[in-house]
Amino acid sequence: MPRELAGSRALVIGCVWPEPRSSAAGSHMLQILDVLLHAGCHITFASAAQPGETRADLAALGVQEQAIALNCSSFDSWIGELDPHIVLFDRFMTEEQYGWRVAQACPQALRVLETSDLHCLREARHGLLKQALAHGETDALQHNDDTLFLAMAQHEVALREVAAILRSDLSLMISQVEIELLQQRFAVPATQLVYCPFLLDAPDSRQWKSFGEREHFVTIGNFLHAPNRDGVQWLREAIWPQVRAQLPQAELHIYGAYAPQQVREWHRERDGFLIKGWTDDALSVMAQARLCLAPLRFGAGQKGKLVDAMLTGTPSITTLIGAESMHGSLPWPGAIADDAGRFANAAVQLYRNESCWQQAQQQCLPVLQQCFDKEYHGVVLLRRLQSALADMAAHRAPHFTGRMLLHHQHRSTEFMGRWIET
Repeated sequence: MPRELAGSRALVIGCVWPEPRSSAAGSHMLQILDVLLHAGCHITFASAAQPGETRADLAALGVQEQAIALNCSSFDSWIGELDPHIVLFDRFMTEEQYGWRVAQACPQALRVLETSDLHCLREARHGLLKQALAHGETDALQHNDDTLFLAMAQHEVALREVAAILRSDLSLMISQVEIELLQQRFAVPATQLVYCPFLLDAPDSRQWKSFGEREHFVTIGNFLHAPNRDGVQWLREAIWPQVRAQLPQAELHIYGAYAPQQVREWHRERDGFLIKGWTDDALSVMAQARLCLAPLRFGAGQKGKLVDAMLTGTPSITTLIGAESMHGSLPWPGAIADDAGRFANAAVQLYRNESCWQQAQQQCLPVLQQCFDKEYHGVVLLRRLQSALADMAAHRAPHFTGRMLLHHQHRSTEFMGRWIET
């Protein structure tokens, strides 16, 4: 990894303290921090959130930790003394809260937005799914570009999120589909977008467990994330009964942090539908299962559970939305199905058929190597950061809409923040 950023000071303002064992967003943040550390950056991670029980030990990684306050001018003097070269906002809400303060206190700092995924895309798909469910349709649906864009554009989240992207010097996007949407539908310049997928080292596939060493099905996901809750509900109501009818001895092990009482009440021993709760080692759990099920009817970005499945050589069944921007032109290591019947049948076939299962397992490694190579994508990220830092005026000059939004829209955010503080 190049060290063009050696000696640079980077401040990361977190929406929450990273929990890589609980969410894909936490894992992605740790991967970005690792790239910056290896490039020679001195990193401070700051957040106003309360630390969770499963938060990462950033200090052990060499990252300084700092608690900050919302709507408080103490942040202004603190960041002025820190004088960072790069400020990375963790999700658009954080840019709204602190972006104007950073722009005023450190105007020459490169402002970078880690979007995690495109929230307005996820919200639009959720709204369309609710409409479909109200009309009796229960399967995952695909919508044409015009319908999807209209649903996105009418959502308040899009107004806020796209504005934050335009105000930022660079935005890290985890999905090529989302980059295309922003460029083609929202007129966001390509010079403001950086493709930054999961940044992974290829595993040693010789360590993967074989077909005969595995049993049962698994699904994993943080239950604070609405697509995960919905996926488990779809499993319970439509998919798992069909699987269980053909595989009466099979079990579905459901893991995830922050499971609400409603989800815990879905636990049924007699049906093999087992709510396991949080696990501190998702990869170990995934490596024991024969198949991963990820029936996502809405969502955005890349899916951590499906990356974990590939890292452990576990074939997976998911939807088109689940596999979106995850495998390029390569075959999916498992199966993709958007209706409950085909989903269940694909799961049963792969669970029973060892040769099909082995072929799916062999497709995991090429996807990881081609789509998530840490060295390649890490270098791309560092070079984009270095290029923008080298001539900030030239980088910002073409982005008039963003500068206009920074001037006007942030004024209202600023005055609201100052009013709350007063």
